[in-house]
Amino acid sequence: MSRFADRSGPIRLGMVGGGQGALIGAVHRVAARLDGHYQLVAGALASTPERARASGLDLGLPDDRIYGSYSDMARREARVKDGIEAVAIVTPNHMHLPVAREFLKRGIHVICDKPLTGTLADAKKMQVAAANADALFVLTHNYTGYPLVREAKERVARGDLGDIRLVQVEYAQDWLGEVPDPGNKQADWRTDPARSGVGGATGDIGTHAFNLARFVTGLAPEALAADLQSFVPGRALDDNAHVMLRFVGGARGMLWCSQVASGSENALRLRVYGTRAGLEWRQENPNELRVTPLGGSTTVVTRASGATGSAAGRVSRLPPGHPEGFFEAFANLYAEAAQAIRAHRTGAALPEGVTYPDISDGVEGVAFVEACVRSSKRNAAWVPL
Repeated sequence: MSRFADRSGPIRLGMVGGGQGALIGAVHRVAARLDGHYQLVAGALASTPERARASGLDLGLPDDRIYGSYSDMARREARVKDGIEAVAIVTPNHMHLPVAREFLKRGIHVICDKPLTGTLADAKKMQVAAANADALFVLTHNYTGYPLVREAKERVARGDLGDIRLVQVEYAQDWLGEVPDPGNKQADWRTDPARSGVGGATGDIGTHAFNLARFVTGLAPEALAADLQSFVPGRALDDNAHVMLRFVGGARGMLWCSQVASGSENALRLRVYGTRAGLEWRQENPNELRVTPLGGSTTVVTRASGATGSAAGRVSRLPPGHPEGFFEAFANLYAEAAQAIRAHRTGAALPEGVTYPDISDGVEGVAFVEACVRSSKRNAAWVPL
């Protein structure tokens, strides 16, 4: 039973990172408050006390709950009466491990942006810290929160596609197609090995594509062969990757991720082909799932329609025809985490259907990135996963 078992009302949430000018911090805050499950009450929102204070005041946080460092925040918020129960970590990758460990060891649940860490060594340390903590660890691979991604997973699991043969997943962007302007914070740390880790595009968006394929198909990868490029002159990390995948049981896959694909905005796409049918889902049109039986005609399944099942239904908010998108999918993960946190308070069983990416998914993702780098350095040789 959690030390927070006597709590009621919204979950008290803190945030590390995500201050002024940070995109993903704002996304997490919107997702957390969309369903009323959380209340942001504390933060260490920037790497300097001055910017942290300015960011906290912008969000209306109480003066005594704005912290200049995450370690001070973890120590002072580890109190039963009104301290935070969960913390969202939205820093660059290299800070995920030290920040999460400070909160986990105090029994504070962690909701961490992906990838888990910048290196596999750090990911394994995080896994140990999470295993030894009386706290949950949630990783925000938010694309698993879309209703029709849940629908696709349900259809694969019940055998609608037959035996899976092929998995094609891609995530194409163009925002790093040129050397970014000086002062572009989002590009600055993502292209810096010291802060991003060993992977560039593979870590930033390749892990999303890999996780999506794993989530929907349930297939376990056993080996990969990767060809990584850094097309922009002077770039230290990959900005494009072509990856072949072998899955346990014989299925084969291909993953392409790129941040230099001119004309592509946020083109995440998954196709799965089995012995009986195939399906396709695109994040830029997330309210449709295309399903085609072998030798038959394509059916377009729309969100919240009569063709969807319970997995999609429990994470849909609006009637058919009203589009739900990125914020709602992200909020679904926060809502799943809230149900898990409330169950953890009293030791109750997790409600049926609740699912979210966890520490094991995070370790898998970083292992995928390091395997891609290792393979590419060996001229795209096959390496085990």
